[in-house]
Amino acid sequence: MTPISRSGAGRASVATLICGALAAGGLAAAGVTALEPGAAAASSHREAPLISGTPQYDNTDVYAFVSPDKPDTTTIVANWIPFEEPAGGPNFFTFAEDAQYDLHIDNNGDAQGELVYRFTFRTHVKNKKTFLYNTGPVESLDDPDLNITQTYDVELLRLKNQHLVSRTKVANDVPVAPSNVGKASMPDYAKLRSQAVHELAGGATSFAGQADDPFFLDLRVFDLLYGGDLSEVGNDTLKGYNVNSIALQVPTHMITESAEQPIVGIWSTTQRKNARGHFTQVSRLGMPLVNEVVNPIRDKDKFNASAPWNDGQFLKNVTEPELPKLIEGIYKIPAPAEPRNDLVEVFLTGVKGLNQPPHVRPAEELRLNTSIEPAAEPKRLGVLDGDNAGFPNGRRLTDDVIDASLQVVEGELVGAKNDLGDAVDKNDKEFEKAFPYVALPTEGSRGPLAKGTSGENDVRNQLGDALSSGGPADDTTLIAASAGAGAIGVVLVGAGLLWWRRMRERAY
Repeated sequence: MTPISRSGAGRASVATLICGALAAGGLAAAGVTALEPGAAAASSHREAPLISGTPQYDNTDVYAFVSPDKPDTTTIVANWIPFEEPAGGPNFFTFAEDAQYDLHIDNNGDAQGELVYRFTFRTHVKNKKTFLYNTGPVESLDDPDLNITQTYDVELLRLKNQHLVSRTKVANDVPVAPSNVGKASMPDYAKLRSQAVHELAGGATSFAGQADDPFFLDLRVFDLLYGGDLSEVGNDTLKGYNVNSIALQVPTHMITESAEQPIVGIWSTTQRKNARGHFTQVSRLGMPLVNEVVNPIRDKDKFNASAPWNDGQFLKNVTEPELPKLIEGIYKIPAPAEPRNDLVEVFLTGVKGLNQPPHVRPAEELRLNTSIEPAAEPKRLGVLDGDNAGFPNGRRLTDDVIDASLQVVEGELVGAKNDLGDAVDKNDKEFEKAFPYVALPTEGSRGPLAKGTSGENDVRNQLGDALSSGGPADDTTLIAASAGAGAIGVVLVGAGLLWWRRMRERAY
């Protein structure tokens, strides 16, 4: 595909912008359906009925890119648990212990994973007699004041035709970066993040822990298509929310078939232990915006349980997408002619000459040509703006997949030139320059300070001043006062409410 050069001309009118955003959603949906039954597609925040009720197992996004500061390596980032409210204690956000969090790599285009990196987690509690996540300021991952911690193991599974060839443990009992409770509890969260970056055997690096949700978009499309009158647009709906991230950086030669065939397909899944003690896939994610917008409700849970090699059954959803037709009916923007073979190439096979492997089997995977060097100045529209190191060649954290998908869905590749988007062009936080690249999570203590305090003292002193009338409070007094205030709040809220009114098993 020849990259489309942009002149930087002004964006379309608000009405056109919104329509474009909706169209983009259509594109995503088309991609999802094309993918097949059951798993969750990329950018799948609460996208299917069953998985929306179990957020610990819910994939939200997958990213894959050649590492900008280590171009001989490839980085994969996969996120879980959508819409983490930073102050959502006392039970903060942990990975599930009865789950297998898998990163799949297809290195020959057959829609089957030849490599699987499997992450499994354990939770540890130091003191079960307190409700507190931490009992004092946390200075390190092994700080005795960090009451609830997690560790993880990593296994590398090698498969052939979905039969296990070998299983190797590459990491054991690695600490997870905790939820960012707040400035008083974790005064230097960046230090905790750095301690959670772990070197694996063979030159790989891993990370697991909380991060700012890197996906940026206006999700109010679900409120009758931006309010029904285009009154809702341009708001980053995910601003201020966190996710749980798993990141893996590996030497590229370890995951590609050969130097002559450098294209890989990547997706993530969650498998959960069922009542019989077997693991069943409950979530899946590859290309952005598939299961969330494209699949009808009846297919969403089915897709989350499916595998890429069966994605052909949903091809019609890609070639005859619903959303462009809805946009045409509401906003009078003509839908491109069908069948939409251009969408098949972008979302299912990869683009020929860019990231399509030889003898490819159509499937919903995030396809990355690892031989393309990182861009010195990445462009948010990726390939559409002449930057072949970006989406849909993999997905970088900075790629604006909403705008790019909208423009493609509305016919950019078949002659219907447009400049559509949702007016949200970047993340609310800057990404890191080194692995794991995701931004630090928003802390639970964000917002205004307690009345009568200032920003000149540290947060612990501010809280102590606000909660006591006399001199400085020691740790025990501070914790007791905090607990008492929290308990009173819970009682009051509870009283007010009372007053107001009372899957398929795998061999590997």
